[in-house]
Amino acid sequence: MFEREMADVAKAMVAPGKGILAADESGGTIKKRFDGIGVESTAESRRAYREMLFTTPKLGEHVSGVILYDETLRQSTRDGVPFAELLKKNGILPGIKVDTGAKNLAGAPGETVTEGLDGLRERLAEYRKLGAVFAKWRAVITIGAGIPSRYCIEANAHALARYAALCQEAGIVPIVEPEVLMDGDHTIERCYEVTEDTLVTVFTELHRQRVDVERAVLKPSMVISGKSCPQQAGVQPVAAATVRCLKRSVPGLLPGIVFLSGGQSDELATAHLNAMNAMGVSLPWPLSFSYGRALQQPALKAWKGQAGNVAAAQKALYHRARMNGAASLGKYRAEMEKEALAA
Repeated sequence: MFEREMADVAKAMVAPGKGILAADESGGTIKKRFDGIGVESTAESRRAYREMLFTTPKLGEHVSGVILYDETLRQSTRDGVPFAELLKKNGILPGIKVDTGAKNLAGAPGETVTEGLDGLRERLAEYRKLGAVFAKWRAVITIGAGIPSRYCIEANAHALARYAALCQEAGIVPIVEPEVLMDGDHTIERCYEVTEDTLVTVFTELHRQRVDVERAVLKPSMVISGKSCPQQAGVQPVAAATVRCLKRSVPGLLPGIVFLSGGQSDELATAHLNAMNAMGVSLPWPLSFSYGRALQQPALKAWKGQAGNVAAAQKALYHRARMNGAASLGKYRAEMEKEALAA
């Protein structure tokens, strides 16, 4: 019943020159962000911050959708307009984070599995009524001594596929997010091995559970050196390894891929995305972005919880969205950062 609608939404999510703003921080995560700027995390301060983000002029030029948190989907602007309605009016698709977080995986020290399947069918039906047209579920894969185990990869792939199947049943496009963490001293070669294994396992499980990949979007991590690795791979090697890994692991019928930033700096995440799109390699799917901190951090620092700083914060957000929009087309240049500051 929802097939055509989901196909249209998935295509719109990865429209040329656009990506997704991840504004789905949990209560604990946004408290840490607010602590960093000296702002108390309350329902009202979170609402005001999200309103600042979502009312950014011309944001829809480079942002196709926004991932919301449960609280945020239920909130409204000061004028009483529900955020989902506001976004739709501005040509931006509202989405919702539906997992309840990564928890320790029994019998697997140092590894986690994402929870949130209980009651998900009912929650998805409610989220659709509230205006959400896509959803997100994040699985976490850690690289370390003797890990990840096959048990961990398969458990997370199974949960991702169950989530995706329930989304499509409800007429909601699933974003499938298997994140291989940057934490650790692993090399880019080790990251490649784990990322390929994870992606192949995830798509095998999606097929087993009858998920239509033509109505889903992938949100992977990039193939990158661990944060503590003495040998940090440069922008071009990261781009080449990531594209090669995706071509070997991801079905060509997928509508598109939106990367997570995974703790990269704002400009590095943009540079990596641009390098992939500027390689001149023929790809079956568009490569874009679904960044949280790498889009929001400059705006958060400019905002500082002050109404008088809203315009400056929105300018910072729009700038990062525009830079990443250019990167999704392979048209970003580092000089554009300075040009924008001078403007």
